[in-house]
Amino acid sequence: MGTLIMISGANGSGKSRYAERIVARTTGERYYIATMRPCSEENLQRIEKHREQRKDLQFTTLECPYQVGAAAVERDGVVLLEDVSNLLANAMFERGGDEASVYADIEVLCSRCRLLVAVTITGLRADGYDGETAAYIRALNGLNQRLYDRAAAAVAMKDGAPFAEKGDLDEII
Repeated sequence: MGTLIMISGANGSGKSRYAERIVARTTGERYYIATMRPCSEENLQRIEKHREQRKDLQFTTLECPYQVGAAAVERDGVVLLEDVSNLLANAMFERGGDEASVYADIEVLCSRCRLLVAVTITGLRADGYDGETAAYIRALNGLNQRLYDRAAAAVAMKDGAPFAEKGDLDEII
């Protein structure tokens, strides 16, 4: 079973860049699993920004908006999963999935690689929302908790700075 590192924070907190720096410290085959489905100009801009950020990091990029557990990765590979919140949204709103099915899918991916660095949005609250949006936020918070519990290390990004919440990255990498 692979090792899981969780990188969390709000949008724009620097979590993607920090996750890329973690992966850059590793050896072996590197995979970037992109889960965002470009549905707007803003999404396309974010995708392009991330492509530019990682262009020199020698990633094999895999577009996997669903079923990341089936991604073509090597057992000793290092995977950056960008990101859990998109993966869950895709599963819930397009495929009828839920927190449990996405967690199981991530577990399969983790079992198929040496190291999985999972990026996710945190800090969302369901207050003031109802219906599908509230259900999604509750599911994301539950999924994040499950990933945190499973992770060997967890880092929260706040204002561009990493805060270790669990584990020691230097021992893992």
